[in-house]
Amino acid sequence: MNRYEDIHRTWEHLNDPQTPWYTNLSNAAALLKEKLDCWWVGFYLVENNILNLGPFQGPTACTTIEKGRGVCGTVWELKKSLIVDNVHKFKGHIACSSESNSEIVIPMFHNNKIWGVLDIDSTEFAAFNEQDRIELEKFCASLNR
Repeated sequence: MNRYEDIHRTWEHLNDPQTPWYTNLSNAAALLKEKLDCWWVGFYLVENNILNLGPFQGPTACTTIEKGRGVCGTVWELKKSLIVDNVHKFKGHIACSSESNSEIVIPMFHNNKIWGVLDIDSTEFAAFNEQDRIELEKFCASLNR
C-alpha cells in the first residue's frame, strides 16, 4: 500500500461529520504530518476576507495572510493548487521560517467557493510533485467546514 492509500483509508475512519470542523481539521493535519513526514502541515481559513491560521502541526506560523500574498494567498486568489520547489525564489513569499524550502498549497472548496487552504512545507527543496497535488486535492475534497 502506498502512503496516499494509507492516508485515504485512515482518513475514512477519522473523519467524523458529527464533530466540529476544527476537530476534523486538527486530525487531518496530524495525519498528514505523520504519514508524509513533512516539516509543517496546516490550514489557513478564509474569515473576514483574510486567511487566518487554523489547525496545524509543526513550529509556530504566520497568523494572517492577505489574498494574493505569499503562496497561500496566491492559491486563494488563483483558485488552484501550487507546488513551489524553492520558496526563496517565489515572488512575495512570506518567510514564517527560514527552515522551509519547498511548499505545496491546495485550495479547499465548498459550493465553488474557497473556504481555506491546506499548506504543507518541507525543509527539502522540490519535495512535492504532481502525484502529491492529485492526492492532496482528493484529500481536501473530503474536508468540510
